[in-house]
Amino acid sequence: MTDKNINMNENVTISTTCPYCGVGCGVLATNKPDGTISVEGDQSHPANLGRLCSKGSALADTIGLDGRLLHPQINGQQTSWDEALDAVATGFQKVIDEHGPDAVAFYVSGQLLTEDYYVANKLMKGFIGSANIDTNSRLCMSSAAAGYKRAFGSDSVPCSYEDLEKADLIVIEGSNTAWCHPVVYQRISKAKQDNPNLKIIVIDPRKTATCDIADLHLSLKPGTDATLFNGLLRYLNHSDVIDWDFVNHHTEGFSDALLSAQDSDLNVVHVAQTCELGSHDVELFFQLFADTEKVVTLYSQGVNQSSSGTDNSNSIINCHLATGRIGKLGMGPFSITGQPNAMGGREVGGLSNQLAAHMELENLKHHDLVSRFWNTDNLASTAGAKAVDIFNDVASGKIKAIWIMATNPVVTLPDADKVRAALQACELVAVSDCEQNTDTTACADILLPALAWGEKCGTVTNSERRISRQRNILAHPGEAEEDWWIISQVAEKLGFKEQFNYASSADIFREHAALSGFENDGKRDFDISGLATLSDEQYHQLQPIQWPVTTANPQGTERLFTDKQFFTPTGKAQFIAITPRPPVNATNEDYPLVLNTGRVRDQWHTMTRTARSAKLNGHIPEPFVEIHPLDAEKWSVEQGALAQVDSLWGTLLARVQITDTQRVGSIFVPMHWNKQTASLSRVDAVVNPVVDPISGQPEFKHTPVKIKTYQAVWHGFILSRTRLTLPDTHYCVSIKGEQFWRYELAGDATIDNYSAWAKQQIGQEGEWLEFADQTAQRFRAGMIKHDLLDAVVFVAPNHELPTRTWLSQLFTESPLSDESRSNLLAGKPGANQPDVGALVCACFGVGENTIKDAISCGAAKSIEDIGKQLKAGTNCGSCIPEIKKLFS
Repeated sequence: MTDKNINMNENVTISTTCPYCGVGCGVLATNKPDGTISVEGDQSHPANLGRLCSKGSALADTIGLDGRLLHPQINGQQTSWDEALDAVATGFQKVIDEHGPDAVAFYVSGQLLTEDYYVANKLMKGFIGSANIDTNSRLCMSSAAAGYKRAFGSDSVPCSYEDLEKADLIVIEGSNTAWCHPVVYQRISKAKQDNPNLKIIVIDPRKTATCDIADLHLSLKPGTDATLFNGLLRYLNHSDVIDWDFVNHHTEGFSDALLSAQDSDLNVVHVAQTCELGSHDVELFFQLFADTEKVVTLYSQGVNQSSSGTDNSNSIINCHLATGRIGKLGMGPFSITGQPNAMGGREVGGLSNQLAAHMELENLKHHDLVSRFWNTDNLASTAGAKAVDIFNDVASGKIKAIWIMATNPVVTLPDADKVRAALQACELVAVSDCEQNTDTTACADILLPALAWGEKCGTVTNSERRISRQRNILAHPGEAEEDWWIISQVAEKLGFKEQFNYASSADIFREHAALSGFENDGKRDFDISGLATLSDEQYHQLQPIQWPVTTANPQGTERLFTDKQFFTPTGKAQFIAITPRPPVNATNEDYPLVLNTGRVRDQWHTMTRTARSAKLNGHIPEPFVEIHPLDAEKWSVEQGALAQVDSLWGTLLARVQITDTQRVGSIFVPMHWNKQTASLSRVDAVVNPVVDPISGQPEFKHTPVKIKTYQAVWHGFILSRTRLTLPDTHYCVSIKGEQFWRYELAGDATIDNYSAWAKQQIGQEGEWLEFADQTAQRFRAGMIKHDLLDAVVFVAPNHELPTRTWLSQLFTESPLSDESRSNLLAGKPGANQPDVGALVCACFGVGENTIKDAISCGAAKSIEDIGKQLKAGTNCGSCIPEIKKLFS
C-alpha cells in the first residue's frame, strides 16, 4: 500500500530498505514537520544491523524534486496520463499487428520493486506473447545465475551473510567489496577482528581498498579466473581433501571436471605462469583452501562480467562441491549481487530466458502450469533477446517499439554509442523514469513519470535471498505513479483489464507468492507460498525473511542444500567440466592495454540519484583513469593531466591517476559519468560488446585500448553558486558542491578575451576581481554579490591549477574579506586559510589535509584516534583504508 498523502504535522518514521547495492540494508527514515527527512541504519534489520554506507547515509540529500520527471510527456510536450498511456498501448499494438509480438520489447531494471517486475514480465510473456523482456541485471549477475543453474538445477544462492562471519577462510574474487558492498565488507572486517584465525584472500587484478584486510592478494592476469580455480580443483584432488562421500552420493560429473583440469596440466607452476602470479602465492592460496573446512568464496563482477563468466562461476562451485563445502554454516559459493532487486527480478522471470518463479520457458510442464495460473493461451514458449541483443535488434529494425523502465542503457550498455543511435532511429521509444534528463530519456518519444525511493512501496530481495519491504515516507510528487500501476494501465488498454486489475502492491505480491507455490511440492527452489495469504496489514508489516517460505517453514530458510538435495533431475549437484579460454578481444600493437571498468565508493550507476548529494560528489568529483607508473611513463601521461582512451568502439577523456595499485598493462575507468555530468566520459562507449555465450553478460572487464595525453589548448574550472549552462567544450564535467556548482573544463579553441569569455559563462552582474596574463595564458577572476563570493573562474595553459578545496571554503565566508580577495587573485590560500584537502570521509566531510594535520602534530596515532577526534571512519568505515594510507 502506498500513502499518497503523508501527515506533515508530526514526526513519521518508517522502516524501509536502501535502494543501492544488493546488500539490502534496512533504513529508518523519518519525515519531520519542517519537511526534512533524516535517515539512519535499522539496527533490527538482519542484513546491516544498523550500519549504512556513505551512499545510504546520504539518502536524505537525494530526494529533492529538481530535475524530476513529474508529468507524462509526448515528444517533449506535457500531456495527460490517459493520452500518454494510449500512445504507448496503440503504438505497441500497431507494431504487434504489423510485425508480430517479437517486434516489441521491454528493457527493465534491478531498480524496480518485485511487484513492478512481476507485472512487466506477466504482460510481456503472458499476454503480448513474446519473451523480449530483459533487465539491466543481465549486465551484473546473469553469469552467476547461469552458473548456479548449471550446478544446482536452480538459480539458488546457498549462503547467508552469517556464513561470512562464521568462516575461517573468505576468498573474495572479482569484488572491491569495501567500495561496492561496504556494509558486507564491514561485517567481514569485524569478523576478522573477532576471529584471529580468519584468513582473507583477495583475487583481483587491482589492489583495491578491499585488500586492506587481506592476508593474501592475488593480482592475477585479467581473464584467467577459470585457470586458477581449475588448478585449485586439481590441487584438492592431489592433496586428498575431496569429500568422497558427498561427491559419490550427491553429485555427478566430477571425473569429467577433474579430467578437464588435468588435461590443462594445471600444476602450481603452470597456473602461476598463466595467471602471471608468484608460485609461492598460488601454492599458499591452494593450501589454505585445502586445509580450511569453513570456506566462503564471495564473488561478483570481476567473475561475472566476462565472456567466460558462467564458466568462471562454475569453476568456483566445482571446488566447493569437491570438498562438500556447501549447505553448511560458514561455507559455500556466494555470488553477491550489484543491485537492490536483481534477485527479485530473477524470482519473477525478468530475464528473457526465464519464465516466472524460477520456472523455465521451454519446459512444457512449466509452460502449462503458468498458462493455467495466469489464464492465458498466449504464453511465450521460446527465449527472447538478451540485453545486448535487444538493442542490436533495435538497431537492425527487427524490434520497432521498446519500453525502457528505470534504467539508462545509453550509458550502461557496451558499445553505448550504437545503443543511442539505435534508439534515436527506433519507431517508438517509451521510457518510465523518475528523472527528466538522462542520456536515455533524451531518446524517448514518450516519457512516463515514475516514483522514486521514499515514494514507492513494495518488496526487494537482497543477495542472501532476504525479502524486505520498501515503504514510502514521501507523498507522490506531481503526477508520478508506481511502475506497476503504469504497466497495468497499459495492459488494460491492450485489452487485458481482468488479468491486471490490481488495487495495490499487496495484491501483486500475493499473486507472485501463490504462483511460486502453485503445484510446487518441493520440486522448485523458489517457493514463498507461505506468504500468499497475507492480509494487506500483514503485508504492510512484513519483516525481512529469507526464501523459501512455506507453510511448513514459515520462518524462512537461512541456507540452502542442508539436506544435500538439489533441483536437478537426479537430485544431485552437477560438476561442470571447464576448459579455460581467454577473453575474446586480445590486446595488440594498436591497442596494447586492457580496460577494466567498475564502480567508485560514493557513486551509484549513472549518478542520477547520488550526484544530487554534494557530500557524495566530494570524494571523486571527476571521471578518472587509473594507470600503473610504468605504463604512465611508457605512454607519456602525467598525474592530474587529461588522457584520451580509445578502443575500436569509442573514445573517452578522463583525469589521470597514477598508482601502483593498478596492474601493469591494465587501466581502470569507472562507469558512472554520462552526458548529463561529463561531455566525453561515458566509459561504456569504449567497451567492446562481446558477451558470454551462455549468460549473455557483457565482457566489461577486458577491452583492448590505447591511451595518450589529451592536448588541450587551455584548462580551467568554474565554481558558481548558480547552476550554469555552458557551451560545449571538449571536456566539461559538472559537479554539485555544498555551496556551488563546480565545472572542470578543457578546450581545443583559443580563448581570445578571457574576461569577456568568463562573463559570457556566468553573467556580468556583480563586482568583478580579475587577474589576466595573456602571454602566460593565465586568468583568475572572482565575481562578488552582496559581499559574498558568487563565482570564480580560473584558466591556465595546462592542468596545473589551484586546488578547489580552499576556494570552496571562500563561499562560506560572509562577508568576503580583503585577504581572501587578494588570495583569490594570487591563486593560493593565505596563512589563515588552511586547505582541508581532498575529501576522504564523505559521512562527516573530513578532508585529507585535516587528517594529515592530526597525524603530523601527534594528536592522532591510530585509526581509533582519528575516529575520536574527527569522526572519520566511524560510520560506514569505507574510508578506513584511505586513512590507513595516510599513516604510512
